[in-house]
Amino acid sequence: MTSDAPGWDAIDAALERLYPGVEPKHFATLIKWRLGGPDPLDGISYYPRLDPVPHWHIVSYGMTELYEKVSETAEESGWGFEFTFRLRRDPADEDPPIWAANFLQNLARYVFETGNWFEVNHHMDLNGPIALDRETLIRAIAFTEDPELGTIETPHGVVQFLQIVGLTPDEYAATQAWSVRDLLDLLAERLPLLVTDLDRGSATDDPDIAEAVEEGRRRDGSATGTLAVAEFAWRPDGDLIRLVVGAHIAERVALTLLGRLPFGRPLTVNGPESTAVFTSGSYLVGAEEESSTLEVVLTVEALDGLVSVLIPEAGVRAVPAAESLIVEITRSGLRDSDGNVVETVG
Repeated sequence: MTSDAPGWDAIDAALERLYPGVEPKHFATLIKWRLGGPDPLDGISYYPRLDPVPHWHIVSYGMTELYEKVSETAEESGWGFEFTFRLRRDPADEDPPIWAANFLQNLARYVFETGNWFEVNHHMDLNGPIALDRETLIRAIAFTEDPELGTIETPHGVVQFLQIVGLTPDEYAATQAWSVRDLLDLLAERLPLLVTDLDRGSATDDPDIAEAVEEGRRRDGSATGTLAVAEFAWRPDGDLIRLVVGAHIAERVALTLLGRLPFGRPLTVNGPESTAVFTSGSYLVGAEEESSTLEVVLTVEALDGLVSVLIPEAGVRAVPAAESLIVEITRSGLRDSDGNVVETVG
């Protein structure tokens, strides 16, 4: 008899191989997305684990084609991935954290509504704590292939299990200044299976980790070629160009510039309505008429000047050695998933 959900069955089979005979805690969506419901994921399963550390292994159903093949891409099923999330737990805790399911639904909703998908080594600033009901330093995420589930073949195409890894702000800054892959390799030495622990401090507080990050940044530069940020814009200001940068992202932009331009690599910063492309060379600032893209070519001195004013402190500052640039740092309101401001920076 042919299953009416061959994609779902393929995911179940992969999990049965990892957890033979284990019945997960499963939460099903009442009204499916394709029927007009608010949640893109049809289901989310929680598997309790004790090794190598106690955690929930959470797996989504719905980023791929669970029932029938409808996309034109034969090689991949749906978006090509399902989310996984490993979350540290108390061994005695038998009640799955519901907030984690809501979090996965929010990520799925972002993909379905924007068309922007996630891949290995992608990253995202959450602009606030990952869990609303907990004091935690985990405020950003990165993506890697789930180390146990990997990638599978299904009747509808390839499915990669894409694991979400929680990061602190300092760790997230290191991914911008250096490399997501290399930082996750360092974290894996401390965090078995890259389990997200809401109670942990920043790995970069360890002098050895901090030194490894700094050495990597100096040696390799930054692998981040594009920053997509909500708090960035530019506009003419008389004979000058004003860069408007949120306090929350100012240092991140500075670190990424230092990891790109001295290595001969450009950096593109995308705001909601405008873009700036920074490169190294003979000083030049300008844009084509009516263009939303600004070209900024910086000398070594101008780069140092720009970095010196990209600080998380509100105000308007001239850029040393870049006479046609001024920078306005605006206060940032960090919001939770409900849109409430939970912290102000700057």
